[in-house]
Amino acid sequence: METRQLGKRGPQITTVGLGAWAIGGADWSHGWGPQDDDESVRAIQAAIDSGVNWVDTAAVYGFGHSEEVVGRAVKGRRDQVMIFTKCGLEENKDKPGTSFTNLTPAFIRQEIERSLRKLGTDYVDLYQFHWPDRDTGAPLEDSWATMQELVKEGKVRYVGVCNFDSELLKQCLAVGPVDSLQPAYSLVRREYETDGTLDFCRENGIGVIVYSPMGSGLLTGRFDINKVADNDWRKSSPRFEEPKLSQGITLVERIRPIAERHGKTVGQLAIAWTLANPAVTGAIVGARNAEQAQENNGAADWQLTSAEISEIAQAIQESSH
Repeated sequence: METRQLGKRGPQITTVGLGAWAIGGADWSHGWGPQDDDESVRAIQAAIDSGVNWVDTAAVYGFGHSEEVVGRAVKGRRDQVMIFTKCGLEENKDKPGTSFTNLTPAFIRQEIERSLRKLGTDYVDLYQFHWPDRDTGAPLEDSWATMQELVKEGKVRYVGVCNFDSELLKQCLAVGPVDSLQPAYSLVRREYETDGTLDFCRENGIGVIVYSPMGSGLLTGRFDINKVADNDWRKSSPRFEEPKLSQGITLVERIRPIAERHGKTVGQLAIAWTLANPAVTGAIVGARNAEQAQENNGAADWQLTSAEISEIAQAIQESSH
C-alpha cells in the first residue's frame, strides 16, 4: 500500500488509516448506534493484516471505550501499527453523554495518562487536539507548549491538531512544530479547501489526514437515512437533512459511473478524490467489520486522472443546484 510522509518530520503512513469513531459505541452524544466490540477488534486486525499501518481514535469516542477496544485489538502487535488519538474534550457531568472543550495543560496531561492506560501502551504515535478550546479560555500557546513537552518526555512522538484553521495553526507554529492537521474533507465538505487552510498546510510542511472522506456514510453509494439507528448522531445532524441529503444522493448517482468503470465502489472513489489533493497525506476511514475495513483499502492506490477529477468537479456543481 502506498505511503506518504506525514509533514516535514513525521512517519511514513499508509494513505488509508482505520478510523475508530464508531467503535466507541452508542453511549454518548456522537455515537453511531450499537456496535459489537468483537466485530470492532476483527475490523482493526483485518486492516492491519491488509497493510494499513495506523489507527485513529480519540479519548472522547465512547469516553474511553474506543481506546480500550483499539488497545485490545493491537495487543501483541504494537510494533505493526501506529496509534493516533486526541485530547481536549471533557465529559460534561451535568449532562451525561455530552462534552465541552478543555485544552488546559492540566487536562491535557490527565488525558494522555488515561489514554496510555486504556490503549495499553507507553507512547502515542500522534497526539492531537480534538477541537479548538472555546470553553475554558486556556491560552493556546500554553496548551501547545504542553504538547511539545509530551514529545520531549517520550509519551508522544508527533503532535497535531484537528478542526483548526490557518490562523490557529500560525499560533501553534509560533510555539513549536505542528506535524499534522485533521480536517473534515470530502466531496460534500470542502471548507478547508476553499478557505486556504489546505494550501497553508502544504506550504508549511504540515501533514493532513482527513476525516469523514465518505461524508460520514453519505457518499458510500449505499446510504439510507431510514436505516440509521435512532441513537446515531446523523439522525439529528443538519448535514443529513434537506436539501443537503438529496444533493448528496444526487452527487453519488452522478459519479457512480466513474467508479463502475474501474470496478470500484462510490465510497472508494470518494476516498480517492480526497487523496488526489496534493496537500492530503492520508484519509481516515471508519469500519465496523472486517469486510468494510478490507473494502476501504481499494481506494489506497487508486490514482484518479485529471479528466476524472474534472468530471467529478462538474458533478459537484450540477448536484448542488
